[in-house]
Amino acid sequence: MNKKEAVIDGKLVLGYQSGNLKALSILVKRWHLKFCKKAYWIVKDADLSKDIAQESWTTIIDKIGTLKDVYSFGGWALRIVYSKSLDALRHKSKERIKQEEFVKDEATFSEDYKEKDNQLKSKLLRAIQSLPVQQQIVIKLFYVEDYSLKEISKTLSISVGTVKSRLFHAREKLKQHLKYRNYEK
Repeated sequence: MNKKEAVIDGKLVLGYQSGNLKALSILVKRWHLKFCKKAYWIVKDADLSKDIAQESWTTIIDKIGTLKDVYSFGGWALRIVYSKSLDALRHKSKERIKQEEFVKDEATFSEDYKEKDNQLKSKLLRAIQSLPVQQQIVIKLFYVEDYSLKEISKTLSISVGTVKSRLFHAREKLKQHLKYRNYEK
């Protein structure tokens, strides 16, 4: 930035410090796009860079009264944009780390759940295998093969009532077996 530009900015800052709101408007017109470009150069995100520029203006307006060398406005303001951009990158990085940890925790939870699910399935399978053969067949046809009571009746050449009875007794024995083994909550 050349000296002439610094002098113009300095006069605008002095004007704003003395109460001229138009001076701030002119400063914003002169610098806002530069702020957006500087932020974009650092964060590589157009929307985020616009937010950073806006946030930088808030800080600049709050602190412009404390600026001692008004002719150094450009460098001073760009340092604020630079700082805000780095803060945004740190925040983004923390969020990414949190998301990675969440995914990792979820995967661990999922693996634990699958492990417990597999254990329960194998315990249930062992419990079914402990049933009398006639009840095992009815359970497998009904729950695994999705046969209706009528289809089981026809397949096994027994009445629907007998199928219901075997299914009922098999369920009761499984309940007792699982309850006795503390698998039921």
